[in-house]
Amino acid sequence: MNAKRFFYDFGKAMYRLDAVYSDFAKASGASSSTLLWILYALNDGKEHTQKEICLDWELPKSTVSTIMKELKEKGVVRFAAIPGKRREMNVMLTEQGKAYASDLLADVYQKEEAVFARLNPTDLQLVSILENITALLRKEMEKTDA
Repeated sequence: MNAKRFFYDFGKAMYRLDAVYSDFAKASGASSSTLLWILYALNDGKEHTQKEICLDWELPKSTVSTIMKELKEKGVVRFAAIPGKRREMNVMLTEQGKAYASDLLADVYQKEEAVFARLNPTDLQLVSILENITALLRKEMEKTDA
């Protein structure tokens, strides 16, 4: 296998996996897979800023902002000031939001658990492998931008 074949197959596999989540989002009534990922991020019980979500999930700032506004209007999220930070705010699920996210994500969590139970120890290294490929590829891409 050469680099071109590897990244071709890698790209197809990545977009097929993304399509699985996108199909789930549509079937579950979520307006977009981005909404699904934002709820996924917020449903971990921790505080997040919009900036952190954008950086952690590589989501466009304008898309996250638009979805957050919609979620706030629906009473799903609330914003809280961060002491010492003028512009950043924590985003948290409201009680209604926790129920909404839990209901929406329950099925995907269950399916992920079933898949996780069938993975072998080598499969569990996948996340660190993907992070390594991402870091190396990003470094190479930055060389051409300079």
